[in-house]
Formats: sequence, C-alpha cells, structure tokens
Amino acid sequence: MPSSPSRLSRRHALLAGLAAPAVLAGCGGGPASAQRGLLPDFADLAERVLPAVVNIAVIGEQAVLPPPEFRGTPFERYFRGRRERIQGAGSGFITDAAGFIVTNNHVIGQAQRVTVSLHNGQEVAARVVGGDELTDLALLRIDPRPGLVAVPWGSSAALRVGSWVLAAGNPFGLGGSVTSGIVSARGRDINVGPFDDFIQTDAAINPGNSGGPLFNLAGEVIGVNTAIYSPSGANAGIGFATPSDLARPVIETLRREGRVERGWLGVQVQDVIAEDARAPRRAVLIAGVERGGPAARSGLRPGDLVTAINGERVESSRGLVRAIAAIAPGQSVRLTIQRDGRTSEVSLQVGRRPSGPG
Repeated sequence: MPSSPSRLSRRHALLAGLAAPAVLAGCGGGPASAQRGLLPDFADLAERVLPAVVNIAVIGEQAVLPPPEFRGTPFERYFRGRRERIQGAGSGFITDAAGFIVTNNHVIGQAQRVTVSLHNGQEVAARVVGGDELTDLALLRIDPRPGLVAVPWGSSAALRVGSWVLAAGNPFGLGGSVTSGIVSARGRDINVGPFDDFIQTDAAINPGNSGGPLFNLAGEVIGVNTAIYSPSGANAGIGFATPSDLARPVIETLRREGRVERGWLGVQVQDVIAEDARAPRRAVLIAGVERGGPAARSGLRPGDLVTAINGERVESSRGLVRAIAAIAPGQSVRLTIQRDGRTSEVSLQVGRRPSGPG
C-alpha cells in the first residue's frame, strides 16, 4: 500500500466488494466536557443511537477470472462464463422510521440478496432503492415495523478538528459496536473520485464498519464511514467518512429518483496558473476533449483555459467538475474561457455524466 494517503488508489482506499467489504471511520463535532477537565462519557450517547445502527449481509455473484498464468492460453476458455457465489458484510443506519437505511454502495455491490439485522436481533430482507458509485452511497429499504429507531442528520460544516466523534457499525461481523475518537482532519482528498472531501478520524474502524454512521456528541450523523488507510487492512488510526453535507442530498435524491444524474462536459482538465493583467491566478486547462461530447460540439479545444462558470470564478479542476455535476443534464451553461490571449464566452448544453468512478 502506498506510504502516503495522497497516493491512495481506489483499490487500496476502499476495501470494496462483497467478499471484502470496506472499512471506515469518521469523526464528528460537538462540545465535550473538557471544560470540566473530564473526558466525555459516551454511554448515554451509545445507548441512544445504537438501536438505529444495523448490520448488513449480502449475497451475490461475480465472474470467475482465470489465473494470470492461464490468460492468453487455450486453458483460458474453461473460465469463460463461470461465476461464483460471494458473501459480504457491512453496516448501515436507519435514517427514517419508514424503513430507509443508508450504507455504502460498495457494501451492496451487485447484490442478489440483502439481509439487514436490526439491533433487537431481527433479520429482515431489504431492497435496494438506489446507489451512487461516485460518492459510494446507497439507500436500502425494509418494511416498516413497530419500534424502528431513526437517527437525525447533522451538519458536517460545523465540525472542528479535534472534536469528539463516535463511530458505530459491524466490525468483522461481530455486531453492533462503537468506538470513539476525534476529527483528525477535514477535506481529505484520497484520490478515489471527483467528490473526495473526507472527514479523517482516529476512531477505530475495521472491515465491516463500511456504511456505518459517524456521530457527533449530539447524536447526529455527521459522516458515513467509508474507507481506511492501513498497511495491514485493519485499524491504523486513520479512517475516512463521507461528510453528511455531501451525503444527505445524495441520499434524498436516491430516495426520490432511485439514481443520481450529474452534468458532464466530456473534457479532461487540470489545474494551471493563468496569466492575468493584474496578477497570475489559478485557472482550469482543458487538456482533452472527448469526441462527440458536449464540449466538442460547442467548439471547446484542448488548450482553452476555463476561468468562470455562469459568471462564477473557477480556480480548480475539482471545482469545475463539481460545479458542472451540480447542473442538471440538458440545462445550458456559460463558460468564460481564454484562448490565444483573448477572453470569450461559450454556451453549451450540459450532458449526462456516464456511469463509473471516473
């Protein structure tokens, strides 16, 4: 595994798949009892929130791949079309007593059957409402029943580095467990997707915690445990949670539409420093244009510098991707560009972002 979190690949950062569900940790914010010189007691908080935390068991299938030594040989044909049954486990939390459960998309994968174990020991079948690969979030639903406890969303924007948090989930399939820690950092980009904005925490997170909630001291969900950085695959004190301010609107869209559609230009972009009459400033270079995409149809070219979207300055490739993604496919957008030292505007119709992690 890479020695630096900034070099994490998707494969390493997310222990994904049914056979090896990912693990994560998060942190949350809230005033602690440190003013009295005491560490917080999480007992009351754990008692209140654990009934909303569920264990998720998944059964699915995947293609059987030939061993490397058989690839490109006549023996490879014996593996074609063969599939094997796989099992996985993860965590989730009830966000609505009507039976809606939030988890990670990589936990459910291409599941054929999903079973949810409630805090009282009941096992119930769940159906997948929808999933979003780019933010690694998914929404399940079970039939409503008496006694379901839901937990509220909180605002991750209120988090501060050093705030206490409580992570809950199903580590190693042991069942409902909690660990405590602090917010170690905010806004982490671990190179797993264009929407990386992770909360980093030192709360113990292990395989099976994926999809579980990260609470602040008020008992609000301020993160969804998603990934760990660990040479061994187990807790190393560096876990990552998707912030609630990113997760909540995605979950609401999945509940309403069953999927998330994002705007797309069909370009490859990178950050650059643009020359300016007043002072150099950041801009976004169009490094490549996909044939037949919205950008190509509008006349954008490699080498163009994008400085604004609908009049709002844009200074990073990540900012451009997120701004375009927030525009509904089919709507028009106005880009301010620099080409050959001249500034102009280009209007185009935003396309629908293809599925996939890129």
